[in-house]
Amino acid sequence: MITAPLFYLAAVPAVILVGLAKGGLSGLGLLALPLMALVVSPVQGAAIMLPILMVQDVVTVWVYRHSWDHRNVLILIPGAAIGVLIGYLWAAEVSDAAVRLSLGVISTAFAIRRLMIERRPEEIAPAKAAVPQGLFWGLICGFTSMVAHAGGPPFQIYVMPQRLPQTVFVGTGAILFTVLNWIKVPPYIALGQFSAENLSTAAALFPLAIASTYAGVWLVRRLSGPRFYTIVYALLILVGGKLMYDGAAGLL
Repeated sequence: MITAPLFYLAAVPAVILVGLAKGGLSGLGLLALPLMALVVSPVQGAAIMLPILMVQDVVTVWVYRHSWDHRNVLILIPGAAIGVLIGYLWAAEVSDAAVRLSLGVISTAFAIRRLMIERRPEEIAPAKAAVPQGLFWGLICGFTSMVAHAGGPPFQIYVMPQRLPQTVFVGTGAILFTVLNWIKVPPYIALGQFSAENLSTAAALFPLAIASTYAGVWLVRRLSGPRFYTIVYALLILVGGKLMYDGAAGLL
């Protein structure tokens, strides 16, 4: 198990953010892996987070088990599975610096996009769950989820214009990412990242993961915080910028 205090200074807030996101505060989890990647390699950080995400999935699936959109999940999963495969092949062939650089680009781009969207008026007519768009965004979702556990933004890009009821939106994401996280297990084993050290470190964080997920469920029913989201995404841009700098420096 990792015992370095510096690791837990990043890991504890990362797990809390992911728990809040799993509970329904979509988007907060984007900050988790960039935080982890400041103290361990991005691939190792993602491997430690995966068992934690799977434990949190149990909570969210149970809470939202009656509130999810079957059509969206069925459309998104095939593309997402292909995206996971592409992400595995990509991660297995490049250096940590390249993964760090890509994670910084992904994080920064999605954060900027969210900040821009929050300043636009809502669409008048809800979109429909279309197959071509769903397969495309499912593929992007699977790729970014495999590489950076950042599948939330592509999912949001596809589903949010449909303006589903809040519980259905959260439940749909819960079911999708539960399936997706199980699909990601074999690639992470193939990458050699499910070591005793990584698994024991993840296990030590399980209680915090479960508690923070329930906290997210509690908060999502009581909290409306667009300003809070703006602050989080602004921080994500800063963290993503540092990762891009570190990754570029490593490649050069």
